[in-house]
Amino acid sequence: MDPNVLAWALAQPTGSRAAALAAAYTGGTTRVTFDGRTVEYRSLDELGRALAVLRGAEMAEARRPSATLASFSRGTA
Repeated sequence: MDPNVLAWALAQPTGSRAAALAAAYTGGTTRVTFDGRTVEYRSLDELGRALAVLRGAEMAEARRPSATLASFSRGTA
């Protein structure tokens, strides 16, 4: 697992989905309960991929669209 993904997940608020996944990963378990639902991952690798996808989705939402303003003028001679 990418250490940056795990560090991001561990920094999330307690009770968040990312924090629950990180706690399971660091605890070596593949069963995660969040919002009253329990998910059993096949392996820690699969759980790590789920964390990476979650971080990617959160980072995509945080990105602000960029805009460029182009200006043209005709010179008068």
